[in-house]
Amino acid sequence: MTQRTELSDPKLIEALQRHDRNALSAIYDRYSGLVYKIALKMLHQEESAADLTQEVFLELWKRPERYQSDRGSIGVFLSVMTRSRALNRIRTAKSQQNLLQRAGRNAMTESTANPNLEQATLSELSSMVTQALQQIPEAQRQVLEMAYYEGLSQSDITEKTGIPLGTVKSRSRQGLLKLRDLLKDLA
Repeated sequence: MTQRTELSDPKLIEALQRHDRNALSAIYDRYSGLVYKIALKMLHQEESAADLTQEVFLELWKRPERYQSDRGSIGVFLSVMTRSRALNRIRTAKSQQNLLQRAGRNAMTESTANPNLEQATLSELSSMVTQALQQIPEAQRQVLEMAYYEGLSQSDITEKTGIPLGTVKSRSRQGLLKLRDLLKDLA
């Protein structure tokens, strides 16, 4: 344990590129505090910061060749990756929040203007959403159901299904757009 933490960053990166788990462990020991602090400062949630920290080191393990020593130290690389992924999460959260706010405003406006919508019960609306979900492609429906019915984050969905994070994000976005189109008559 002592020996691996005494290795220089370049030596650890060389070992990591050979998929040496001890090298990853040493890099994690050395930089996880930094990554976590950046994530926590940006996301303001301990659980999200911990998830992002794991995501950053998992990405480093899967694709160590992304680090290029001529562009800066491993600490700088991990800091930039953390910041970038945190910004992506913030953008995604804001986008989802805006969509929900618009849907809520539209529903409130319609409910006062349209007496038929006032009479619709929650179960009827739920039934309409369920029917709309059945009309979108299975892959997109699966991601949306896991996110909204099971409360899983996109990272959790990636872990549970083995689908790459980028694919989960695009399926979620495409599914939400199709769902919005299918339900636009309600708003």
